[in-house]
Amino acid sequence: MAELNYHYGLKMRLFPSSEQKRLIDNNINASRFAYNEMVAIDKELYSLQQIKIPITIVQDRIAYLQRRKNNTQLLFAIHPWLAGTGVGTDVIDQARRAYQSAWRLFRQVHRSGVPVFHRKRDDGSYRLPTRYTKTALGLMCGSNRFLNKKHVVLSGLGKIRVSGSQKRLFDYADAIRVGTITIRRDATGRYFLSMQLGSDTPFVQATKPAQSAVGIDLNTDNFLTDSTGNVVTNPRYYRSIKGRLAKAQRKLARRRLRAKKEHRALRDAKNYQKQRVLVANLQCNVANRRNAFLHLVSTTLIKNHDIVVAEELRSKNMLRNHALAMSIADVGWRTFLGMLVYKAGLYGRSFVTVNPRNTTQTCSACGFVMTGDQKLTLADRKWTCPHCGAFHIRDHNAAKNILARGLAVK
Repeated sequence: MAELNYHYGLKMRLFPSSEQKRLIDNNINASRFAYNEMVAIDKELYSLQQIKIPITIVQDRIAYLQRRKNNTQLLFAIHPWLAGTGVGTDVIDQARRAYQSAWRLFRQVHRSGVPVFHRKRDDGSYRLPTRYTKTALGLMCGSNRFLNKKHVVLSGLGKIRVSGSQKRLFDYADAIRVGTITIRRDATGRYFLSMQLGSDTPFVQATKPAQSAVGIDLNTDNFLTDSTGNVVTNPRYYRSIKGRLAKAQRKLARRRLRAKKEHRALRDAKNYQKQRVLVANLQCNVANRRNAFLHLVSTTLIKNHDIVVAEELRSKNMLRNHALAMSIADVGWRTFLGMLVYKAGLYGRSFVTVNPRNTTQTCSACGFVMTGDQKLTLADRKWTCPHCGAFHIRDHNAAKNILARGLAVK
């Protein structure tokens, strides 16, 4: 996959049968179990390696754990119940690879934290590799493949109906290769399939050059204001259901407390499970509406402009402001900027980020910077430059400055 020129991610809704749901759930549990085994082995290895005295039994135990850590077959030998649940070795091997990737991420980024035990949850996922013969490549070949535009064949599961945006890829299906796939169950009990696709031909048809550049200023008052003066309002999806969600969560907490008082497991408490699904559906609805909005805005910007310039935002740092944390999380800036990055590459456009320092305080007409007592506050939405007398709308002016900085860098 790495040697291919173009890469694309495809997510589709799965509609498995009851037996296929059982197999998917078993694979999710096995993947989590294998991951936790790796965590437990490394914890024990770390403890044993602290013993500096060369004790034979300790050294033998270390050697055994290291063999067990690097051999997938040993997990099936130690836990024979795995084979009886329909779990394949590929599921266990991919869980081990995910654990190794988590350690690499920790060493490279540090903020991500060391791998820890994954507790059992209502949602979950597992991965599978796609295997090809040397002569057959394409969407309709391999161990995980499409049968037609509405059905896929997945390793260990068989034929399953799917729904998504996959139909447009069939025009050049022979040129596309399927990489690792991820099968996921969300908290509402729905199933999804994600595919890594690679190709030497573009996934999107080349569009005519737009011959224009735009700067965008992101804010919580309006979602964004661009350098041409267009304003996209902030839909505030979370705020629209905040009251309903709080009421549903209180009801869920009461049902959880009642189940505990009656000494019933939560998985067997039917009223609790009904309310849990209701809460999950509310949260899922907000996430889906927000993602649809962000996709629409980001695709429109990229398709209509050769160069899109935005400010660098550190959402993690901004969330420390408790007065604005909910609004910042609701607006989805980080997700939006990520969409602009990959869609710019997909459509052959350019996306640039610039340092936002003083973009609000600088006059886009003459470059005068407001400082000291003249410095603008959040309440100052309109202002006049004391140096050249130009009238500015705060966010429109900032977008113009962002565009100028981006063009200078470009």
